[in-house]
Amino acid sequence: MTSGYTRCGCYREAVTVEIEFRSDVTVELVRSSAHDSDVLFAARVSTQGEQTLEAAQISESSEVDDKRARGLINYLMRDRHGSPFEHNSMTFYVRAPIFVFREFMRHRIASYNEESGRYRELNPVFYVPDEHRNLVQVGKPGAYDFLPGSPEQIALVDAETRQQSIRAFESYQRMLDAGIAREVARIVLPLNIYSSMYVTLNARSLMNFLSLRTKRDGSHFPSFPQREIEMAAEKMEAFFEELMPITHDAFNGNGRVAP
Repeated sequence: MTSGYTRCGCYREAVTVEIEFRSDVTVELVRSSAHDSDVLFAARVSTQGEQTLEAAQISESSEVDDKRARGLINYLMRDRHGSPFEHNSMTFYVRAPIFVFREFMRHRIASYNEESGRYRELNPVFYVPDEHRNLVQVGKPGAYDFLPGSPEQIALVDAETRQQSIRAFESYQRMLDAGIAREVARIVLPLNIYSSMYVTLNARSLMNFLSLRTKRDGSHFPSFPQREIEMAAEKMEAFFEELMPITHDAFNGNGRVAP
């Protein structure tokens, strides 16, 4: 990038842009109010009313160690009494390629806030599949299998992805240097550029998401997610298992069907 005056009359210093390529996604738990006891209190209010306020004073550890608690959560999961699983909240920070976010936002069961290419200059960070990513698609829609690529296919994907990402970001920078608005300049950027967002949802919504975006043995309804969103889902599930272990066990034990 060279220095000089842009069309808007602004002087832009020369900057050497380091383009970064990554093959992972970032998921961080920002904050949560989520515990197995939340499910229990919400369920028991239907039969105990105000008495559940007293139960809320019981320590969480004694509550969740109770076999009756495990039995209740399993019953709710098995018979798909879903609303008690909604009385909690988890907020995740996710950094991933934009094409992953477009799959996320098909799930209209969460709140999303994503960084904006209108209001900030986007960072030159791009996704490129690593050598372990399956590349060959076989089968029919809804029942695809993905198989490993040959060394030649792996090299082709890597080279083309890097080359086109660099070219696209150079075009983006040239337009910005010429005084073009960020919201216009960004249109040349590919879907593998990284973005970031916050996702807030409850356990019921998260289990719905996990049932569709992870492939697991024992699932009552098999799912065939794109690997990149599955990578994010796996990290979200690890936090979920830590926060609500009994609920997570019941989810797995009942075929990973969201209640």
